[in-house]
Amino acid sequence: MKELQQSVIHTLHVKPEIDPKEEIRIRIDFMKEYLHKFSFSKGFVLGISGGQDSTLLSKLAQLAIDELNEEQEASPYQFIGVELPYGEQGDADDVADAIQFVQPSKMLTVNIKEAVDASVKSLRDAGVDISDFLKGNEKARERMKAQYSVAGVHNCFVLGTDHAAEAITGFFTKHGDGACDLAPLEGLNKRQGKQILKELGCPEHLYLKKPTADLEDERPALADEEALGVTYDELDDYLEGKEVSQEAREVIEGHYIKTMHKREPIASIYNDWWK
Repeated sequence: MKELQQSVIHTLHVKPEIDPKEEIRIRIDFMKEYLHKFSFSKGFVLGISGGQDSTLLSKLAQLAIDELNEEQEASPYQFIGVELPYGEQGDADDVADAIQFVQPSKMLTVNIKEAVDASVKSLRDAGVDISDFLKGNEKARERMKAQYSVAGVHNCFVLGTDHAAEAITGFFTKHGDGACDLAPLEGLNKRQGKQILKELGCPEHLYLKKPTADLEDERPALADEEALGVTYDELDDYLEGKEVSQEAREVIEGHYIKTMHKREPIASIYNDWWK
């Protein structure tokens, strides 16, 4: 295994293989402990998109909430799932299936289209004509903004779905889906997330579907693998310490180095990660 690959695996806390039952327990306990630590909070908020990552974390969060409420005389905790479409969502049926699987304490729908379009118009009125790609970042940030508003009203923490196969490539929007209070899926790759969902009894089509951020109007439902230029199998193999092709290695490590700033704390005169 090459030196950078070893460093990446260590930094992102990836195991070469997992016990799904054990990982479920570890991550549920983490969320429960976090709420006990900050007793002012009464639960979690997360956007449910119908994809693998939000389905997995939503289910784990609801299980954590259910356990907490069973341990109390009352039932003060809740998991709030939020649908966050931009207009009409193409995979709305998958969202409905994910909600049925998770059974959230509460569901809300916040359509972000009007807010995003107003933001884009305001920028253009100021002479800032953003690209379709940057508009996608506007969507991601508006979704996180909405989740924090919901969390503020209900005294909850916002969950983030970041995991190792996403972190290694920086495939998230800074201060958008990359912003959260806690990230319980950290250390898992895409393959391991599928194993856990299978263990939890999730409908197969929710974790076998083509992963897509679906942020660009001009390239709707663009596959993550197409955008990244590498497959999730190759990313997972790399993260598990396996051999990958030289071409895949160069793409993966290129993404990792270029997006280093996304995984580090805000630069200041008191830290030197950026030097």
